[in-house]
Amino acid sequence: MITHGYTTDTQTKAAELASSILSAAAPPEIAAACGAVEEYLKKHTAEQTRWFFSITFPTLICRIFGFDDSASSAPKLLNGWLDVATSSNDIQLSGRIFNLLSPNGVLLSTVSAVDRLSLVKYLFPVERLPEWVKYMLQNERYSRTLGDFCPLFKNRVKEDVMKGSSFQIQLNVFEYYVFWFAFYPVCRGNNEGSEATRVGINKKFRLEKWTCSIPGLASTKREIKQKNEGNLFVKLLYAYLCAYVPDYDVNAYQPYRSSLLHFGSGFDSNVIERAEFFVNVLIHFWLVDNDFSPVPASLSKSFGVTFPFCSVLGEMPPTSGLGEVVNVFVKYLNLNSSSLIGGLDLVDYTLSPGDKTSASVDALKSRDATPNVHSVNAWNSLIQRPLYRFILRTFLFCPLESSIKNVSQVFSLWISYLEPWKSTLEEFAELEAKLGLPIKHKQEAALAAREYSSSWQGYVLANYLFYSSLVMHFIGFAHKFLHTDAEVIVQMVLKVINILTSSKEMTDLIKNIDVVYHMNPSGQSKSTLSTLYRFVPLIREQLKDWEDGLCESDADGSFLHENWNKDLRLFGNSEDGGQQLLQLFVLRAESELQAISGGNHAQKLQYVDSLKAQLSCLFGTRITMSSQRMHEPSRDHHTSRDNIFTPKSFGNRMVADIKYKGDWMNRPISDDEVAWLAHLLVKVSGWLNELLGLNHVDNNSHENPGQSYVELSTDTNISGVAEIMKLVFWSFLSVIVALSASGVKFMKRHGLRVNLRMLASKKVVMLVLIGVACSAMRRVFA
Repeated sequence: MITHGYTTDTQTKAAELASSILSAAAPPEIAAACGAVEEYLKKHTAEQTRWFFSITFPTLICRIFGFDDSASSAPKLLNGWLDVATSSNDIQLSGRIFNLLSPNGVLLSTVSAVDRLSLVKYLFPVERLPEWVKYMLQNERYSRTLGDFCPLFKNRVKEDVMKGSSFQIQLNVFEYYVFWFAFYPVCRGNNEGSEATRVGINKKFRLEKWTCSIPGLASTKREIKQKNEGNLFVKLLYAYLCAYVPDYDVNAYQPYRSSLLHFGSGFDSNVIERAEFFVNVLIHFWLVDNDFSPVPASLSKSFGVTFPFCSVLGEMPPTSGLGEVVNVFVKYLNLNSSSLIGGLDLVDYTLSPGDKTSASVDALKSRDATPNVHSVNAWNSLIQRPLYRFILRTFLFCPLESSIKNVSQVFSLWISYLEPWKSTLEEFAELEAKLGLPIKHKQEAALAAREYSSSWQGYVLANYLFYSSLVMHFIGFAHKFLHTDAEVIVQMVLKVINILTSSKEMTDLIKNIDVVYHMNPSGQSKSTLSTLYRFVPLIREQLKDWEDGLCESDADGSFLHENWNKDLRLFGNSEDGGQQLLQLFVLRAESELQAISGGNHAQKLQYVDSLKAQLSCLFGTRITMSSQRMHEPSRDHHTSRDNIFTPKSFGNRMVADIKYKGDWMNRPISDDEVAWLAHLLVKVSGWLNELLGLNHVDNNSHENPGQSYVELSTDTNISGVAEIMKLVFWSFLSVIVALSASGVKFMKRHGLRVNLRMLASKKVVMLVLIGVACSAMRRVFA
């Protein structure tokens, strides 16, 4: 029995420790506070640490990550211990903090013991949860089904006894810490995104500054590894992944798949439950978060849940700055698949859409369902949809005039996901050595071929949209940002095409799936294609579900605006097909590179020549460009460089003569415009163009019909002032109509359209406001 005096003493010591933690700001003070926490926990058993986790632990979390514990709705990061250790480059301080937060340290060991006794429970702030979870908790019916709807919140949604219909997320100590750990990079990204300085196009923004983070574009990978190793948060992330997420020996934890009753005595269900919890937290905080379609559409329909987020979050990209940590997270999960890839059965990847959907829905509806994380490809299947939408939303909604460092990190993530045979095994060997962890993959790394083989066929088929549809979206992104730095954008496109053509076996597989996808089932002839047709229903369902709600607005100018989410078009021959868009990209890239002042034109054009060669290999046809087009002076060159997009197709006509939807008027809103006024003027301009018939080029512009006139009768008698004024009015109106018709005809002939969006410029609006203010002041003083 614990006496009252002892309880008071532990409470006082916990409060004193919290005060010292709160005041620790300099490196020596932080190191001393870490030592004090470890010393306190070593002297007290788990039963005696109730006051520590009630008073001290929340303060410790705030100081470690730098959270502002005020009640403001907008979270802010102060100078946390992680930031101090990183900015000061203090190796000893980083080591002290890492030892304190290590999964094998005294703090988390005590956390596990406290959770086994269920001594302390926390309520996680609702305003810090992912956006879709906030919405669910605002609805009483949705809140009651949230635990069944998402396994992450199973048995964690509790009703507020004080408010009645209000619901909260109740967590134990470990879960509470992991939630804050996952929220840290999100909070940092939001703060950096709000404080980042916008970089205009006219400020000569260059992309070479962020090319070091793109695999294949950087000189070496050593710089990336050194950056990761110097990041204390990345070290902690990898240590937690190694400790809590089973890797290649996952079957050792769960040898049977039918029922918990058949598990051996050595099986610990907490291992799988903790792994599933940790992975789901990172997925929902990092990959999903502000996605307006956070879960599969079929799952939402089965539970009767609708998310009206498209109008609010429709053009919001994922949180910036997450590319680095997500890259580590996804690479580690892919290690699980790659370690057993040699013995992988293709059937594991080929569940029919109906079976896959119903199985997931039934598993989620059942409160007693066993976590399905035991198969080799379980982690990969769990992150497919959120990762695809994370990458796609980054490409679609990246603001034009903002720094695209975040896009470079996401591009690196996508490239590593496309090539798991190259980015596995050795990636974390040096990091493991730094952390003092056993190097688990050293033997396999020596035997790895680091190139595509038939054993990866199941991986490519399961992730086919990453190799096809996402490539098409990236082509649109490349067209959109080509004007920023043509050389680097060309290298990025070249890197993607090189991956698709790196192995003839993989290229044939991607092409054959595309052929089967578009062919009539009854018209199959080759046995190889017949065997691949069973994957088509799964790919169709993935395409419909993974791109759910991602339809562009009138201001994004995407190439796929007309035929969104209907078909795979990478190998299509239409003007929206991949071949035509890539040929057009080569044409634009050549023009952009020729226009750049400075030397090394030959070296820059080598990338274009390499891209032509790889496109010829990918599409099986020779890519040729007219040299006359390159040497012909372009009178509209400056106009074309200012425009965001160029035509969807090209042929014998000049680029400036081809009309398209992704023009200047449909580009994303910039900082120099008033957003609501720009949207209004774009709609008015579209209505006027449709009314006047200016959306189509006048094909009869070469005709020069004779002038028509109206012969007035000579016997008309005009008398009286009223009739004279009426005659003058109708004559003036006739002149106005004739001039308007001539103007419309001129605009049709030259392909011009009404564009009122320029009036949305802040400079124009400011001039108008100044004029109105001056007029009002003049009237007042008059």
